[in-house]
Amino acid sequence: MRIAILGAGHMGSWLAAELRAAHEVGVLDLDGARAERLAGIGVIREYAALADFDPQLLVNAVSLSNTLAAFSAALPFLRPGCWISDLASVKAGLPEYYRAGPFRFASVHPMFGPTFARLENLEEENAILITDSDPEAMAFFREFFRRLRLHIHECSFAEHDRLIAYSLTLPFASTIVFAACLDAKSVPGTTFKKHYEIARGLLAEDDDLLAEILFNRYSLEQLARITGRLEFLKHVIKDRDTEEAKKFFHGLRRNIETSKFLTAERNFDK
Repeated sequence: MRIAILGAGHMGSWLAAELRAAHEVGVLDLDGARAERLAGIGVIREYAALADFDPQLLVNAVSLSNTLAAFSAALPFLRPGCWISDLASVKAGLPEYYRAGPFRFASVHPMFGPTFARLENLEEENAILITDSDPEAMAFFREFFRRLRLHIHECSFAEHDRLIAYSLTLPFASTIVFAACLDAKSVPGTTFKKHYEIARGLLAEDDDLLAEILFNRYSLEQLARITGRLEFLKHVIKDRDTEEAKKFFHGLRRNIETSKFLTAERNFDK
């Protein structure tokens, strides 16, 4: 299959490297030097050149703020039978865009990034397939994710962004608050250092990625949960209420012990 990828950032570069063994892959990036650094990958130098490459699948891997603009620039140069796809971590605006256009689509979300994931071994990582997608196009990504031995989850566009607000906004915001409270002088303990490394890793991510996660329309719900729990903790500390503190800690342990990740499709050969 001929596959064109828009964007040679972290995710676009990773995807191109994974697909090139079995497919003819070309990458288009407005910064042409980024695409040229990818070994064994064809470089598509402008949107009009997509017509000559004639992809059967176009994967949009640019930042969320540029996703719709990149689609609009690319689609006039695609043949009618081409599938189109996005990897966006927040899907706001995409359902309407897809419904208004003539192309069959697959919307997916690899739930990992270059900072924390071991890209050479993704068995503990997750990917989401949007069930509103075209069945054939989605089948391509299902098989691709199976080959990578990812946990596969399926949900609708409507369910996705609320799920992501819990899965990403909650830890992102908690880590950002920790980083915001750091000062120049400290004598860190073990727990502090672990949190510090998590914060360093998170803030090594692209600013656009961090912003698009936090700008999810459901993020404020998660921030309200965080601030509500912090206000309760302030109340317990102010009153020096040992019994209430113990009840609170017991509730936290219960949350940890009973929390369950969504079950995922894992029907590949061991």
